[in-house]
This record gives sequence, structure tokens and C-alpha cells, in this order.
Amino acid sequence: MQLISKAFSELSTHELFAIMRTRVDVFVVEQQCPYPELDDVDCMASTVHLYGLDAQQLGAYARCYEKNEQYSAIGRVLVEQSQRGKGVAPLLVNEAIQLCFTRWPDKDIYIGAQTYLLGFYQSLGFQCIGEPYLEDNIAHQDMILKNRSV
Repeated sequence: MQLISKAFSELSTHELFAIMRTRVDVFVVEQQCPYPELDDVDCMASTVHLYGLDAQQLGAYARCYEKNEQYSAIGRVLVEQSQRGKGVAPLLVNEAIQLCFTRWPDKDIYIGAQTYLLGFYQSLGFQCIGEPYLEDNIAHQDMILKNRSV
């Protein structure tokens, strides 16, 4: 799968539509969670949209951005149903990690992970911080990946 990273202003209308439609399909429809999926982080100058294409179809997505003075962040991580179980998730998240450490070399990486994915993120080096919480009625856990070069 080819991974592409672009700022909001660099996305074509077709790319943006495919990203937004797939995010709504996964996070709102599939997870049965009505919430405002689109937010201001999408169009922040620091946000980088990372997405994977397979036969010109959006198969995976994550967004990377500068969260605050201490952290960059990876969010809205998804693998489209037809791509699950094919090793796409580690490819996507490892690329997002590299993107964050390259773009914000002085920051650790934050992620608000759905708790059923804790083992996956821990296998990539993320550590739990704080206590689990409900976000939009889905159990989440804050996690960080320490930047070893800081």
C-alpha cells in the first residue's frame, strides 16, 4: 500500500472527500457513535494527513499534528474493513511515528487509543498514562511514545 502525507491545503477535493467519507464510515457508522467527526484539527497548519491507497481506494488513514508544547499527536487512525488483517495498521502507525518524530523532533507522541487496541500500541512502544476514560461512549486510554532523541 502506498502511503501519502499531505497538509490540508495540499489535498485535492477528491482526496479530502475520500478521507472524510471513510472516517465517517468507520468512526460514526461502523462504531455506531454519532459525534462531530470533523473538527478544527483537520485544517490546522501543523496537521499532516497520512493515508494509504490500494488500487486508488482509501485503505488507511491517520492524522499527525502538534498537540501542545510537550506532544505531537497521532489521531483518527483507521484501516478500512477490506484492508484489515493484512499488516496495514503497523505500516501506517510506524509511518505516522516517523512523521511525528521528523516534523517535531523535540516532542513525545500522544495518542488517545481505544482500549481494545492497547496491546497493538504497546507493541509499538507506547505506554499508558493516566486512567482509562469514556470518550463518546467508547473506552479510551491516553498513551505516549517517548522520543528517545530528546
